[in-house]
Amino acid sequence: MLHCSSRHLVSVSPKYLTHLYNVFLSHWFTSSTALSYSSHSLPITYNQDTSTNINTLDHLLKNCSTFRGVKQIHAQIILTGTSSSGFLVARLLSVYAQFMRLDDAQKVFCNTPIESKSNILLWNSILRANVSNGYFEKVLELYFQMLSLRVNPDGFTFPLVIRGCASMGNSKLCNIVHNHVVVSGFESHLHVSNEVIGMYGKLGRMDYAEKVFDKMPYKSYISWNSMVSGFSRNYDCESAVKIYGQMEVEGLEPNVVTWTSLLSAHARCGRNEEVLHFFLEMRRKDIGATAEAVSVVLSVCADLDALTKGKVIHGYVITAGFHGYIFVNNSLISMYGKHKNLQDAKVLFSETKIKNLVSWNALLSSYAEAHMCDEAFELLSQLESSEQLMMRPNVISWSIVIGAFAAVGREEECLELFRKMLRSKVDANSVTIASVLSVCAELAALNLGREIHGHVIRFIMDKNTLVGNGLIHMYSKCGSLKAARLVFDRIKCKDLISWNSMIVGYGIHGNGEDALISFHEMIKAGLKPDGVTFVGVLSACSHAGIVNEGRRLFDQMTNDYFIRPQMEHYACMVDLLGRAGLLEEASELIKTMPFEPNTCVWGALLNSCKMYRNTEVAEQTAFHIFNLKSDTAGSYMLLSNLYAANGRWEDSAKVRMLAKSKGLKKSRGQSWIEVQKKVYMFSAGSTLQEEFHEILKDLCFQMENEGYTPDKSFALQDVGEEEKKQILYGHSEKLAIAFGHANIPMGMPIRVMKNLRVCGDCHNWTKFFSRMTKREVIVRDGRRFHHFIEGSCSCKDYW
Repeated sequence: MLHCSSRHLVSVSPKYLTHLYNVFLSHWFTSSTALSYSSHSLPITYNQDTSTNINTLDHLLKNCSTFRGVKQIHAQIILTGTSSSGFLVARLLSVYAQFMRLDDAQKVFCNTPIESKSNILLWNSILRANVSNGYFEKVLELYFQMLSLRVNPDGFTFPLVIRGCASMGNSKLCNIVHNHVVVSGFESHLHVSNEVIGMYGKLGRMDYAEKVFDKMPYKSYISWNSMVSGFSRNYDCESAVKIYGQMEVEGLEPNVVTWTSLLSAHARCGRNEEVLHFFLEMRRKDIGATAEAVSVVLSVCADLDALTKGKVIHGYVITAGFHGYIFVNNSLISMYGKHKNLQDAKVLFSETKIKNLVSWNALLSSYAEAHMCDEAFELLSQLESSEQLMMRPNVISWSIVIGAFAAVGREEECLELFRKMLRSKVDANSVTIASVLSVCAELAALNLGREIHGHVIRFIMDKNTLVGNGLIHMYSKCGSLKAARLVFDRIKCKDLISWNSMIVGYGIHGNGEDALISFHEMIKAGLKPDGVTFVGVLSACSHAGIVNEGRRLFDQMTNDYFIRPQMEHYACMVDLLGRAGLLEEASELIKTMPFEPNTCVWGALLNSCKMYRNTEVAEQTAFHIFNLKSDTAGSYMLLSNLYAANGRWEDSAKVRMLAKSKGLKKSRGQSWIEVQKKVYMFSAGSTLQEEFHEILKDLCFQMENEGYTPDKSFALQDVGEEEKKQILYGHSEKLAIAFGHANIPMGMPIRVMKNLRVCGDCHNWTKFFSRMTKREVIVRDGRRFHHFIEGSCSCKDYW
């Protein structure tokens, strides 16, 4: 009955009852009855007075709750000839934007007569529609189109355009728009200035933001908070705190937004203790924390050893009712996961009713943190296969699991996961690539590494510093130093890791002089070396036998760069001096150490004793090693082998028995080689197919006929001479080289990796092999690279 009455009223309403007419019409239009009418048969009687029709249609647009209704009103605008009203079209644009129908809004704007486009409301509406939908380039295009039509922007236009500029990150355009603001006289406009401050904060130009801030005649909370937020975004904690202090001086009590920005600033700068301090201060002042602030504090508790404090914050989350926020629950899962509290992380995950992909990734990270690779893979598979979840693993999900397998040395599974990710049409990001490259480096899988490099170039990641550093490391560890240098030279923004990777690469290849040149180039480039840099350059000096420069760098490290030498630096120096035969000086250096030397330091000295067969110093060194709690048998084996090399078989056996009584096991010598993207593993004495066994036998026979004689002193067992020869021929690197000779085409280098230091006989055997077969052989042992060409080695027999 009401609807019938409404229709009757609509058809007879006089002009002077326009307001009442609009109210009843709105009621009728939003009712179910209205939906049965087409846009051409709406029961509306229009006045001759156009302004009345515009007001009526505007009223309807404001109150319309369905998209179908909007389309009907749009049709009426066209029928009544009111589409030339800039005011009404502006309203229509805004309503289309509210319904996320930007295409319809753009069509309306384009079809608006040029004379109607002089109305600034129209431009503001279309600008706002594009900003809210993320079409920032379109915002700038419309802005310059507006200026070309001589339409002057107002205080609502500039904030929209500035927001578009800031989101694009185009500093040149931002400066142009800011200049327009000044010329147009809106520099002192509060909302415009606030947006300008925010814009410069996003661009990282807080110096410009400060100038705008200082000129403002009046500052709102948004002004102050924009400054704090800008400094936070740009990792400037001191300036953020300074603004906070100025607020209090001005008599303004910092609000919850200010505090949240302060917390974020210190979290970004890694000042985790200060984050907790500010949070406690915030609570002391009885300022209720936002869910965002709590999330920041939880992330800090995850990074610090602060599980107890994290649990207290968890209690606050429940009390404040923040457990309904997905991002807060995700932070809690991550916090418990970082502390390896898997039980609580899993409970939180299961109790989170609405999960997003971040929730799944948080639990995946928890498993990865605890090195629970199989559980992480199972969860990834669950996410990948479930159709009910309506989501699929993203690149972060895959990267977490791939990184987890890489971290525990499960390289083959890591590579298979990477291939599976690509088959799933998920593009790798820089983190994934870096993880997989590290695996290629460990396996010395050069061909696969090159394939990934091609992937990097295709996806335009070759300029990414993280990826570039990973490529340098991969090529260096795979024996392709030239390729590593090419990658290094192409990195535009080299960081300290880039330089360190190159220095270490030169070092393990025995190119000490190049490592030193790179070190000095790095200093000239304005980068300050760190402890890792000095480990790399001292190690390079050690491998190349550059003793004096090594001594100078060790002193310079403390005197010029104020870096206190750590255990690894002393180990490098002992190795440097010991390799040069300066065993007494190396022993004296150990005595001056400010802390107790570990097995790495003593092991470096013991290894030098083995090189020079100095049993006296070796026994003294071994005494110190045996008194240390070591979980490896390496030092015991070194001493045992030294005794064996000197024919002291009983002493050799005693040392081995001592290691066995302590539950220590010798690392098994293994070598591996990549052939056609597949890695083949060999161990000493491993059995091979009969066909390949014959190839190896024929090769050794041919070498002996050419004059090669095995050095049986390296067969460290008390057995017969013929048996010693067979033991030597069964060493893993010889097996791998022979396999490569049979399967890798002539003209291509044979690349072999070994987990232990290459023995003297294998070194001589490989030199002889390279001369006899005219093949280049590259061997990476547990310490460095050896490049064998025409009977010579790059180490110059100094290893």
